[in-house]
Amino acid sequence: MATKRDYYEVLGVSKEAPADEIKKAYKKLALKYHPDRNPGDEAAVASFKEAAEAFDVLNDPDKKARYDRFGHQGLEGMGGGGGGQGFGDINDIFDVFGDLFEGFGLGGGGRRRRGGGGGNRPTQGDSIQTRVSIDLPEAAQGCTRTIEIQRRKSCEKCSGSGAKAGSKPVNCDYCGGHGQIVQSQGFFRVQTSCPACRGEGKVIRDKCAGCSGAGKVPETVKFDVRIPAGVDTGMSVAVRGEGDPGTNGGPRGDLYVEVIVKEHPLFHRDGPNLICDVPITYTQAVLGADIEIPALDGKRKHHIYPGTQPAEIIRLRGQGMPDPRGGTTRGDLLLRVVLEVPKKVTGKQEELLRQLAEQENANVSAHRTSWFERLKDWLAPPDDEEKA
Repeated sequence: MATKRDYYEVLGVSKEAPADEIKKAYKKLALKYHPDRNPGDEAAVASFKEAAEAFDVLNDPDKKARYDRFGHQGLEGMGGGGGGQGFGDINDIFDVFGDLFEGFGLGGGGRRRRGGGGGNRPTQGDSIQTRVSIDLPEAAQGCTRTIEIQRRKSCEKCSGSGAKAGSKPVNCDYCGGHGQIVQSQGFFRVQTSCPACRGEGKVIRDKCAGCSGAGKVPETVKFDVRIPAGVDTGMSVAVRGEGDPGTNGGPRGDLYVEVIVKEHPLFHRDGPNLICDVPITYTQAVLGADIEIPALDGKRKHHIYPGTQPAEIIRLRGQGMPDPRGGTTRGDLLLRVVLEVPKKVTGKQEELLRQLAEQENANVSAHRTSWFERLKDWLAPPDDEEKA
């Protein structure tokens, strides 16, 4: 199997390139390798598809973020035109990015899936998106959520045609059913979507009363969604075939469930790793100790070695988050040592600490008298008055 080229290399842009630069780079390549300009050239067709696949990913913020983090493997199972899986048909590219070719007199303009001479072609419905919030332990183990979404379904009265019973859509008079019109501007011929039928090639004279000619009506549905272990905030779970219905018998679109992982009171997530602050006393840091530490599956014992330093990081391998792609590796649990300094000590503790300071030859603050001791000294008569 051939190795895919880096998408940034394909478009000739850097990882920091803004959206308009990415779009400009793709448009330049798409026009260069367009099949109408390279008839019979299979290499040009391959380059045309490759550029579209790269643009499909880098032009989508979610796909781009996942690609930057995980590479090509991170795009497996994601939806969209290419989704990192490639376009199998040139018409699929025109379906997704056809508007970019409008005004150049080339085939594919005006989004053929809306018409463009193929108004009766079955097309997939639109994808929809929703969100779900889960806790960190649920993200670590995976969980199931029951969600409720608003989507559309085909109108039963007209079977999705949008036309009144006993009638059907007819060819658009303005474009002759082609869905596109060609205008001459000097030496140039400009092809655009038909303004009368919006590129559909068909118009509805007698609209269905149930859907007002839309062919679709709203519905509310509930179903369970499995959230895989290891997901992080911003990742989406694709539920195939649960989006809006297609047209002309086309399949439903997909549902994308964006996951929001709530903040945890003890653990801070850094990719696959978990960071946890662990407070210890001065004596524990110096002498060592067995302490209780938190973990996703409960408490456990951990040995603090003598001489542990403040802010030191203790790494527990494989105790972090699992791989959301289903891999066997897990992140690590990073224990960040926090030295606790008491604000108040008992008299005995102060005495022992001052003895330790003498042994260390350390310069420490003098003993502070209490307010009552200072008050007693202030009220006491001078020594010469007592003698008198």
